[in-house]
This record gives sequence, C-alpha cells and structure tokens, in this order.
Amino acid sequence: MQRRKVSREFKLEAVRLVRERGVTVAQAARDLDVHENVLRKWVREFAADPGQAFPGHGQMKPKQLEMDRLRREVAKLKAERDIPRKPPPTSRRTRYEVHLHREAPRDELLPGNRTVT
Repeated sequence: MQRRKVSREFKLEAVRLVRERGVTVAQAARDLDVHENVLRKWVREFAADPGQAFPGHGQMKPKQLEMDRLRREVAKLKAERDIPRKPPPTSRRTRYEVHLHREAPRDELLPGNRTVT
C-alpha cells in the first residue's frame, strides 16, 4: 500500500474543519478518508506552530534546519578532535638527521670502578 500524499491546503482545511466548525476528529477523518490518528497529528502540529505548520515537499522548519546544521557541526568537530595529532618534535634538529647511539666497549671500566687484579 502506498502512502497518500496530500497538500498543505488539504491539511489546513482538515484542521479548520475540526477546530472552527466543531466537527469531531473521528467524523472528519471518515469524511476526508484519512486515518483518525493522522488527523489528530495534523491538529497538534497546527496548534504548536500555526505559521510554520506543514512546510511540505522536504522543506523543514527553521528550528529543524538549525538543529541539523548544529548536529553536522558537532560531528565535524568531534572528527577533528579524534584525529591523532602529530607529536611535537623532541629536539630542534632537522628531521633528516640520523641519530646513532654507540655503546662503550665492555672491557673499559669507568674511572671510579677500577679494580686491582
């Protein structure tokens, strides 16, 4: 069963029928061939914000647009925060310099550790 698409004007007339003419939601739903719960939802949406009710065709209310923009911004900032950062260099030498560590010969003793044999 496909979803039925109705215009903004149809929804406004349905809400007007219930609110201004005093027709019950059940009777109006039967007359308009829509589900009773759908009509109740339309009445609630219209009561919450009459000027921005039923924007239609994928358009969102301004508050919803702002919320979506902020969600995208938060996701971007979290991604930037979670990217591992390059550690700062430990010295000011050039990065192409090779460091070689040479061990002291084992047979040499340090000046303070001399033993007499």
